Amino acid sequence: MSCLASCCASLTCGLCTSVASGITKRSARIAYCGLFGVSLILSWVLREVATPLLKHLSWINTSDNLPKEFFQIQAVLRVSLGNFLFFGILALIMIGVKDQNDRRDSWHHGGWIAKMLIWALLTILMFFLPNVIITIYGILSKFGAGLFLLVQVIILLDATHSWNDSWVAKDEQKWYVALLVISVVCYLAAFTFSGILFIWFNPSGHDCGLNVFFIVMTLILAFAFAVIALHPKVNGSLLPASVVSVYCAYLCYTGLSSEPRGYECNGLHKKAKAVTTSTLVLGMLTTVLSVLYSALRAGSSTTFLSPPSSPRAGGTTPLLKSDDPESGKEKKEAEARPVSYSYTFFHLIFALASMYSAMLLSGWTSSSESSDYIDVGWTSVWVRICTEWVTAALYVWSLVAPLILPDREFY
Repeated sequence: MSCLASCCASLTCGLCTSVASGITKRSARIAYCGLFGVSLILSWVLREVATPLLKHLSWINTSDNLPKEFFQIQAVLRVSLGNFLFFGILALIMIGVKDQNDRRDSWHHGGWIAKMLIWALLTILMFFLPNVIITIYGILSKFGAGLFLLVQVIILLDATHSWNDSWVAKDEQKWYVALLVISVVCYLAAFTFSGILFIWFNPSGHDCGLNVFFIVMTLILAFAFAVIALHPKVNGSLLPASVVSVYCAYLCYTGLSSEPRGYECNGLHKKAKAVTTSTLVLGMLTTVLSVLYSALRAGSSTTFLSPPSSPRAGGTTPLLKSDDPESGKEKKEAEARPVSYSYTFFHLIFALASMYSAMLLSGWTSSSESSDYIDVGWTSVWVRICTEWVTAALYVWSLVAPLILPDREFY
């Protein structure tokens, strides 16, 4: 048995070494995404199977007759806290990295065996902390998750404006036609999807005024986006307005689908007495894709997501090369290539995403719903709906701000 254990350990170490050596600078971001995905799967697995184990830990099981949901929330929050500390520490270490000559640039892209060990150690140590620390982290995670959703909205707005500007800059008729076609398709999708929501979440024979209000507000916002964007005094475009409309419709759907399963106005899920494996997988996949999109966009955004020295941030003045042959150090510094994205912001995205994923898996630390469900309950509903309204407010502000504050530069 000991020989078999030694062989397994050797194979595991060999696998980690092989994976770590295969990670290059170009694939580093994907590697961080993969590590985050592993933490998410670990949280999910421990949420389902770790309850009997945690009951034997006296510093966690501090009283008799604690419900199953308590231990599930503890498992999720403890893995999340380890992940948060890992990425939070990296975010602090990477503050001020501007060019690739900085030694910390190699820390960001290399040292993967050490990083994996530190991540695993932090995750394990979290299970030795007292409950009061985890409770405080759970409270802070609600605010961190909200901040993550806000950052997602800002990234989405930046991405749509960049997309629109890049096609307009081509100054060819086919690209203008493509913009118009995509915009019309997005608007048709937004209004059609909103109409379907009336069927799913406003079943006949029930008073579902709240759901109707949410859906009607989504339609009004979509119409308002187009009116404001096409106003002669506003420097707007129909493409961002249509994409934001689709996103708001999606947020409305996710909010309404998070309503309790027994709620009479949740016509989509009211007949479901137990969650299916496919539903769980879909919920986890949506979370992973959401986080990966935000993290990868953090490395390709053109505004506040890139450091001032980055080419993406608009720096157009190159460093002059020295003509003095003896100034080797100055020449080396002049040739230093700036980093293409903010490492600190990149890791901060994952730290906040750790909080967000913990809230989803723990039902926003609420045990009012069955522990078999992910992201279900009135807290989830209002978080989604408020995110939709904040998205609408930020987009409208991005359009009207130059008119209200003409002396300020908005980019």
